[in-house]
Amino acid sequence: MSKPENKLFLFDAMALIYRAHFAFSKNPRINSKGQSTGAALGFTNTLLEVIKKEHPTHLAVAFDPPGPTFRHEVFPEYKAHREETPEDIRTAIPIVKDIVKAFNIPVLEVKGFEADDVIGTIAKKAARKGYEVFMMTPDKDYAQLVEEHVYLYKPAYLGNAVDILGVPEVLKKFDLDEVDQIRDLLGLQGDSADNIPGIPGIGPKTATKLLRQFGTVENLVNGADQLKGKQKEKVIEFGQQGILSKELATIHTDVPVDFDPKTLGYQEPNEPKLRAIFEELEFRTLLKRVFEVNSKVTSNAQMSMFETTEVSTEKEEKEGKILKTIQNTPHEYHLADSEQKHKKLVSYLMQNKEVAFDTETSSLDAFEAELVGMSFAVEENKAYYVPVPENKEEAQKVVEQFRPFFENSNIQKIGQNIKYDLLVMRNYGIQVKGSIFDTMLAHYLLEPESRHNMDVLAENYLQYQPVSIETLIGKKGKKQTSMRDVPVKEVKEYAAEDADITLQLKECFAPQVEKEGLQKLLQEVEAPLVNVLANMEYEGIKIDTAALKELSEELAVESSKIEKRIYEIAGEEFNIASPKQLGEILFSKLKLVEKPKKTRTGQYATGEEILSKLADKHEIASLILDFRELQKLKSTYVDALPALISAKDQHIHTSYNQAVTATGRLSSTNPNLQNIPVRTEKGRLIRKAFVPRSEDFILMAADYSQIELRIMAAFAQDEHMIEAFRNKRDIHATTASKIFNVPLEQVDGDMRRKAKTANFGIIYGISAFGLSERLSIPRKEASAIIKAYFSEFPGVKTYMDQVIHDAREKGYVQTILGRKRYLRDINSRNNTIRGFAERNAINTPIQGSAADMIKVAMRDIHQWMEKEGLRSRMILQVHDELVFDVHKEEKDLMKKKVEHFMKHAIELDVPMEIGIDFGQNWLEAH
Repeated sequence: MSKPENKLFLFDAMALIYRAHFAFSKNPRINSKGQSTGAALGFTNTLLEVIKKEHPTHLAVAFDPPGPTFRHEVFPEYKAHREETPEDIRTAIPIVKDIVKAFNIPVLEVKGFEADDVIGTIAKKAARKGYEVFMMTPDKDYAQLVEEHVYLYKPAYLGNAVDILGVPEVLKKFDLDEVDQIRDLLGLQGDSADNIPGIPGIGPKTATKLLRQFGTVENLVNGADQLKGKQKEKVIEFGQQGILSKELATIHTDVPVDFDPKTLGYQEPNEPKLRAIFEELEFRTLLKRVFEVNSKVTSNAQMSMFETTEVSTEKEEKEGKILKTIQNTPHEYHLADSEQKHKKLVSYLMQNKEVAFDTETSSLDAFEAELVGMSFAVEENKAYYVPVPENKEEAQKVVEQFRPFFENSNIQKIGQNIKYDLLVMRNYGIQVKGSIFDTMLAHYLLEPESRHNMDVLAENYLQYQPVSIETLIGKKGKKQTSMRDVPVKEVKEYAAEDADITLQLKECFAPQVEKEGLQKLLQEVEAPLVNVLANMEYEGIKIDTAALKELSEELAVESSKIEKRIYEIAGEEFNIASPKQLGEILFSKLKLVEKPKKTRTGQYATGEEILSKLADKHEIASLILDFRELQKLKSTYVDALPALISAKDQHIHTSYNQAVTATGRLSSTNPNLQNIPVRTEKGRLIRKAFVPRSEDFILMAADYSQIELRIMAAFAQDEHMIEAFRNKRDIHATTASKIFNVPLEQVDGDMRRKAKTANFGIIYGISAFGLSERLSIPRKEASAIIKAYFSEFPGVKTYMDQVIHDAREKGYVQTILGRKRYLRDINSRNNTIRGFAERNAINTPIQGSAADMIKVAMRDIHQWMEKEGLRSRMILQVHDELVFDVHKEEKDLMKKKVEHFMKHAIELDVPMEIGIDFGQNWLEAH
């Protein structure tokens, strides 16, 4: 059967607006008026792409009306748990409606019915009249409407191609026999987003299996006696709930709305109206795409005015989100696979001041990785790939030919997450020299809360979709092969492209970094730190496995004792790790509280917050917390650390992350050093297993004392706090003396504890409620403490007010070295959202400046140690602490110089104090 000539596209406005909002959430679009325009831009781009590529003859956009729908009448809790609509989306909705109307496209909205019901009704009616109908939405629920001539059209998103689902594709995707069973599938598994309950315990796979056996939810409920065990119990107990859920998930196709081909027929837009809207939103590139290419547009109404020639300017492509790929972009990627070609390539590279390079390896673990190949780029769309043999001796010969390039200090090396590549080259005895430009770090400084991986950056900034590594080696966990097994020609295209894209990203980011005043921070702090961290990771730290084994046995014995005591109090044995069983014991049997809190699934809440409040009154709650801590210590650290020890040198090589936290602090993985417990005695014992590399060495830990409080005092210029720090007085006792109005010598432990909590809480913008929770005191008392605090330290209050005021004006806050954090919600009308942004405004300059300070100290210490040729090594960084493997002959020198560099990393009005200790393990040195 030939397809109908008429093509109707029905847009699900809200789904597409949400999708556009989140697509831009990591790289927000804000115009000069401070207005968020990402959602409107994303929606409009999607609309234009459809008009240009699909040539619809008919169009309509459906919106959800305000107020309840018929589903709320059936089930009042429908969508009850949905979070409040983000403010950027609320403001985008009327803008999108205006854009749609200016395009002369009908807006569909029927009171009491959702957009999917309206779309479903018109789709069915249009198909009956011979139209090819495409439901434009990312929402999978629409799959239930698919039939001959009615398709689910899922637009391209973050690298994923357009997905058009007809009947065969729907049945394959959901593994069902009939399209109508989508309703049953949704009814069984439920939908947490819409608060459709479904039948507990039935997920997508189980639902599919049951539908293959029973056909429908109704048949399943009626035939529940054929099931066994808990599944039978659940279906009998919640069967009617499943039937109700199916009804809630069913898209109704009998909405009182007509399909009028004349009304929905696509016309050209109202140019004055659309131009005015685009100019107000500052959509300059869209203006060009829509109105300045008319001379290249066909007169055919079906082709529309957006059908232009394939040639477009680079800027139009970027803002129009027209993705380029390696297949359709002219490029020269060369294979250098002989000694003669290597020499020629090295000679060429040595003539340049900056070169982008990348490595292809056998492993994600840089310390264990072997080279598969290296790629280089100097010009856009031109790159070279050098395959490296698997044989270690032959591989070394190839690498040696490139040593002059890598060790040339006059050539800047450009990379994406270049630390990994530096570590890989270290495995071949190559110390990469010269300044570096890391595109990941550059973007991290520009957009600290965004994603920084190369594929995302390429799509967002170059409108280029790179070849996915999965196309070469398969998906992780699904018979994934090694890059070594991929044909060299395919690796060449992939690897050379990486170097090429990295070079282009550098050209994109470098001017932005300079424009934003971040050049010094990047080139003098973050870039030099890459070499510091690479060196620390390469050195690693030795682990005493015997100490860990002993601690593991101790934890097992202690856990067993606590477990038995818990059973004694409970009067029976049960699975302590099961929230459901634990809740039944604590609240149904022991009745620890009259009205216990429950989760959304109806189970008793047994989280740490709940148990902590009960711990002082009920022994069993305290014991459960202790039991959980011991189990976590044992499984997460004590038993897990030995598995991370490298067979090469018997050291653990943690991986430091520079581009993760929004404040600038470093984080680490494998293991996560920042999370190793220090507040409990058992937690601290884990540090006992971190030891020096040999008998000639000893561990040294150097720790900033109260660095964030000192920075706050300096920023606030509060004379009382500055004077206390300068005279080396106990800042918490001093604070207690001030806020409780007692002489310093009369401050007791409880006062100091409350003052300490207030000191650190103030940095994070703590509220009276938050302080009362932390101290377990009445909110009135907490409020009085905060009021007294600001009264005695007025400079702090002035600073906090000023930083929030500046954040509202600028939209961001800065650290002492100019590191920025953008606060898009600082002017939100939602008190909760705005409050969160305000707390970040107060804390980020302080915490971020602490990060700046320790990074500068690490840079200076590393450079000094290298210059002096010391045998000691800097090996760990955790929060405000640095750990060194110190050669015993250098002990005094290291203590003196490390203290100096840490104290004077960044000069402030408040002196920094550094605590330094030595030990035969990290615990002794801390």
